Amino acid sequence: MSIRRLAGGVVAALLVSAAAVAGLTAAPAGAAVTAGCGQAPTLTSGTRTISSGGQNRTYILRVPDNYDRNQPYKLIFAFHWLNGTAGNVSGAGYYGLQGLSNNSAILVAPQGIDNGWANSGNRDLTLVDNLTALIENGLCVDTTQVFALGWSYGGSMSYAVACARPAVFRAVAVISGANLSGCSPGNQPVAYLGIHGTHDSVLNIAQGRSIRDTFVRNNGCTAQSPPEPARGSLTHIVTTYAGCRSGYPVAWAAFDGDHTPEPVDGSTSTSGARTWVGGEIWKFFTQLPGPTTPPTTPPTTTPPPTGACTAVYRITGQWQGGFQAEVTVTAGAAPLSGWRVGWTFANGQTITQIWGGRNTAGGSTQTVANESWNGTLAASASTTFGFLGTSTGTNSVPATTCTSA
Repeated sequence: MSIRRLAGGVVAALLVSAAAVAGLTAAPAGAAVTAGCGQAPTLTSGTRTISSGGQNRTYILRVPDNYDRNQPYKLIFAFHWLNGTAGNVSGAGYYGLQGLSNNSAILVAPQGIDNGWANSGNRDLTLVDNLTALIENGLCVDTTQVFALGWSYGGSMSYAVACARPAVFRAVAVISGANLSGCSPGNQPVAYLGIHGTHDSVLNIAQGRSIRDTFVRNNGCTAQSPPEPARGSLTHIVTTYAGCRSGYPVAWAAFDGDHTPEPVDGSTSTSGARTWVGGEIWKFFTQLPGPTTPPTTPPTTTPPPTGACTAVYRITGQWQGGFQAEVTVTAGAAPLSGWRVGWTFANGQTITQIWGGRNTAGGSTQTVANESWNGTLAASASTTFGFLGTSTGTNSVPATTCTSA
């Protein structure tokens, strides 16, 4: 099914809503397989609901055929356009990646509020965080191979998660996007593919160039003005930037066309089966290895307990004034129906945003309890929560405690 045919009304509606832009918060890069590996899957393909930010949000999940619990899979988020739906994305094969991935990737299409991605109050970023945690705990995911893509407003949301969650997303592909869903802090490297029409009448190509250049700078690439096809040529030109940090390429695909997710060389018509876009995205994603640097600090583990659970705290990325951390909670010899993790920051750190847990702070002392969906653990089973924080220099890894709740 063609994405183009499903996108009726996007042009006028996007022009109206482009002013409704919200800000985001930060992040950086970690690795490894998830708690869902080796476990019986707790998620299956279909339309599902998740509680996120106090709202019930829907999404469509596509689990590979003949799913193998011991095989770490890519995880790909595919965001719909304005006035599109998760069903449109799913029905069109997740921008062509369902077929191209050949059952090597878990695919998820979230549904935006009001069929868009304004990300007001970080609500859409929170949804992405919650879905990532849910899928990684229920299925086997290679956390070094998490990607996002989308067209138009969906491309803008892909750009937003690259800015805010560089520790989570290995690469993004932005088709005809702009800065509509926010970009904060937007100062860490992420592999980036931008695709844009030279005479886009909805989101001018200058907006696509501008957001591309965020990651030209972040990835240390040599600035340039890539060649773009002439009007009437009905071709596309792909340029890979030189000088980028190893493992963090930036590519730019400009095509002679308007606001469409499915340009076709040599034709003004579009066809999902003939467009080159999905192939370029899949090639860009699959060229990428895992993280090029190890975690910045080693994990600290609570000694193996006689009690209910253990907690492993690790810093997955740091930047000036901030950091991202992840805590893995593992049940002991008996199942858990709830857990609580505690620690004390020694260097004045604070938590600014958390996902996968509910935090109560008392000065430097932090207590994180499970969410409703990740509190029940079988014996020896694990789950994770993560957070963003501030630091003023020293950022030591604290000792943790873990108790049943």
